[in-house]
Amino acid sequence: MNIYNSLKSVLTLLVLGMIITSCQKLDRPALGNYPQDANVPGGPLKFYAAFDGTTSNPLMNAVDSIRADFPASNPLTSITGISGHAVQGDGTKHIQYANANDFIATASSFSLSFWEKRNGSPKANSAFFCHFASSNGYWTGGSAMFGLFDWASVNTPDSAALKVDCIDVNGNDNWFQWIGSTAVKGIQDNNWHHLVFIYDATTSVMTLYVDGKANPNTQAWTGHGAINMDASKITGFDVGGCRNTPNMGWGQDWDGGLDQFRLYSKALSAAEVAALYTGKQ
Repeated sequence: MNIYNSLKSVLTLLVLGMIITSCQKLDRPALGNYPQDANVPGGPLKFYAAFDGTTSNPLMNAVDSIRADFPASNPLTSITGISGHAVQGDGTKHIQYANANDFIATASSFSLSFWEKRNGSPKANSAFFCHFASSNGYWTGGSAMFGLFDWASVNTPDSAALKVDCIDVNGNDNWFQWIGSTAVKGIQDNNWHHLVFIYDATTSVMTLYVDGKANPNTQAWTGHGAINMDASKITGFDVGGCRNTPNMGWGQDWDGGLDQFRLYSKALSAAEVAALYTGKQ
């Protein structure tokens, strides 16, 4: 009787094990070789495009790794980046996404981080490195936020005027800009450079980091607080350009290398910026 009960118990455990195993969720088919970044679901890293895919599909190579969202188009060329692959613009094309996930809706403070590589040949027009298109219809071509480089004069080909413009839900906008005597030198030398723009809602100040170091010329939107952009009006997100560029007359798409593009819904600390820089992220 004891032997019978023992065999019965063993068989019961085996059957239960088979049932539990059969009910486990199977791994979904692989989407392909695209990079993933450590980020708690709902965490501060809202958008991440490493441009590091190795497939023949350009959409796969520009996937946003936070939610595995693919762009509607990626006409840019794949090149060797600061880490793995990157994309190369030619001044006429850019990558188009539907949105940057919930970045606009959740960002009070924010950080924009990327690597860029460009030679010092001066250009007559500004070039966009990112742009949120919206239906607000403001003078910026219906933008909630955009960033651009203004190429310096032929006498200072190694300098670049950097500008980030943000528009809040009420149509108020502010230019955070490093121009003239505060233009950033030494970043158009055809080498990779890490740039991070950090807006802190508690101080209404934006700080620029170049290659891991804070630029002393901070920019303020005095008394504004939370960036407060209108998520309901977003109609698209462009990286390496701006879908309204042909209508602006003074802007063009990016014509350099672009890598490791990140958007955070928080103000990164100096230590976090240093980690991104030293880790080539």
